[in-house]
Amino acid sequence: MIETIKKYCNSLTEYSRYKTREVKIGDIPLGGENPIRIQSMTITDTMNTKATVEQTIRMVEAGCEYVRITAPSMNEAKNLENIKKELRTRGYTVPLIADIHFTPNAAELAARIVEKVRVNPGNYVDKKKFEQFEYTDQEYQEELERIRKRFTPLVKVCKEYGTAMRIGTNHGSLSDRIMNRFGDTPLGMVESALEFVRICEDLEYYSIVLSMKASNPQVMVQAYRLLIQKMEEEGMNYPIHLGVTEAGGGEDGRIKSAVGIGTLLEDGIGDTIRVSLTEDPEYEAPVAISLADRYKNRLNHKAIKTISKIPIDPITYLRRETFEVSGIGGANAPVVLADFSERKISTQKDLADIGYKYDEPSDKWNLADAAADIIFLGKQNINFNLPENLKLIIDYDTWKKLDSKKLRFPLFDKNEYLKENDFSNQLKFLGLRLSDLDPELLMKIKDDKKLVLVINTDNEHGMAEQRRFFFELMNKGIKNPVIIKRDYQNLSLDEVRLYSSTDFGGLLLDGLGDGVWLSAKINEKDSNSSNKLTLVKESKEKFINRTLFGILQATRTRISKTEYIACPSCGRTLFDLQETTEMIRKRTEHLKGVKIAIMGCIVNGPGEMADADYGYVGSGVDKITLYRGRDIVKRSVQSSKAVDELINIIKADGNWLEPSES
Repeated sequence: MIETIKKYCNSLTEYSRYKTREVKIGDIPLGGENPIRIQSMTITDTMNTKATVEQTIRMVEAGCEYVRITAPSMNEAKNLENIKKELRTRGYTVPLIADIHFTPNAAELAARIVEKVRVNPGNYVDKKKFEQFEYTDQEYQEELERIRKRFTPLVKVCKEYGTAMRIGTNHGSLSDRIMNRFGDTPLGMVESALEFVRICEDLEYYSIVLSMKASNPQVMVQAYRLLIQKMEEEGMNYPIHLGVTEAGGGEDGRIKSAVGIGTLLEDGIGDTIRVSLTEDPEYEAPVAISLADRYKNRLNHKAIKTISKIPIDPITYLRRETFEVSGIGGANAPVVLADFSERKISTQKDLADIGYKYDEPSDKWNLADAAADIIFLGKQNINFNLPENLKLIIDYDTWKKLDSKKLRFPLFDKNEYLKENDFSNQLKFLGLRLSDLDPELLMKIKDDKKLVLVINTDNEHGMAEQRRFFFELMNKGIKNPVIIKRDYQNLSLDEVRLYSSTDFGGLLLDGLGDGVWLSAKINEKDSNSSNKLTLVKESKEKFINRTLFGILQATRTRISKTEYIACPSCGRTLFDLQETTEMIRKRTEHLKGVKIAIMGCIVNGPGEMADADYGYVGSGVDKITLYRGRDIVKRSVQSSKAVDELINIIKADGNWLEPSES
């Protein structure tokens, strides 16, 4: 057991914002006592002043408080002056941020024009050629001195002009030097940034913002937690910029973003948010606003008992040890539960919404990869034959009256469970809240090897309360499987998607939970999408089932479909990223478990793809470079042929299935 942990937030039970220093960015300060700020990035050509100004205005009107613009060369950096002038002429004072990667001279020019510059320490000065060799301590120090010499002029310009700086590490673009010493790890990400911060501090420059982005939410969360621990050790308190990079678009992008960003917001971490979607940037702000607004009134939540012993390491993933009960827990992937307690199931067709299609002529069921494992019926029953793998949960008072109990299992409340003693060999479920735990109940649970717990919460700070529940079980040595349940009232579909991704995701990323169960009452009036998602007429059960499988996919705890790592596009992008992503998705979405990265340019190329299996990267006008992992397979492929060539590579590796076979 870990008796104590290094601090990465103020409290694991009482919500409060982690206090950072205030950094002035134009007229909108960041950090300190200021609210969580919202930002995004243009996708126009920076040399097209009119298009960039128009898009910036749309972003501001959508809620962006900062707007980032790429400046890949001196020409773009110089044109930032025209963009800023036109915005000011039209009455928009939004602070502008220049995004810099490989060009220090462009950064130094941009820092004289805009309110903030963003540099990536992995490719601003450092080498990134994917070379493998060991650095001696002397060689490592010599590289740091070279970086200091090249980075210092930018720091001095920022200091002179009052320009802020974000030092933004990306998981996939760590330098050779960092990779060889620290590996492709959260520690490597943190050290990559802090090396640059130490140079800034030596020069007495402190207008710094830090970020630790990754396309894998688990890596991203661990890196931010470690960053705060390291800052605490070194007496630093810089504001935190949150984001999941290359999250993709549509539902998947929103779910993945909410899993990573929301998990940190729950613990009071984060001063500004950028949701990175493969969509026009004005659709990103409403998602970020929805995530941030949830914490405006969180301070007055119902009290949660403090924790004296933390049984997990928040920087290292280790799934909670449980024993298996009928396919739940143990080494099994988390189960998905579908709630039909408010919808009567009349025929086999009703189960199509959760992945079960019945073929009447053959009397067989066809199961989708995203088919729910358990159905909760409440007080009703089903009167037709079911697939043998599908379990039904029924309220205990109804269940005990059934003539046939095949595939049907009881759900007890605390009082019912304590009274009954005749079910020692019967799979059963027990619904609990943290307040239900007492010595008598804990003793009985620990001795019951056929019991699955279902934990719920009505606390506004619910993720923390449920985490506290898990810690209590772990500290008492109780290894029963646990299904996490959340009920949401009067929310829009968008809010249900984002909130559930946060609440389930935050626990799953820490290895907590053997199943997920989501119930929601939807406010239909608020379900008109404000963030470009077209809400198709479908049942609530279908929407929830898809959302839950999306959360498990985003946390990498259960893979049920192809995963796409797609950058959000910007002025560097060399093709229509949204159109191309959709085209690749249509051709490959049946390849369960395959990870495909779609990157607009080399900046978001082999490094940013991190752990993708295959990559499709813009390398020039009408030219695509195709990757297997980080290795180039084909260069300069014409765009019109690139998708076919990508599929040929997948086929050559034996990873292709025809859609009819999948």
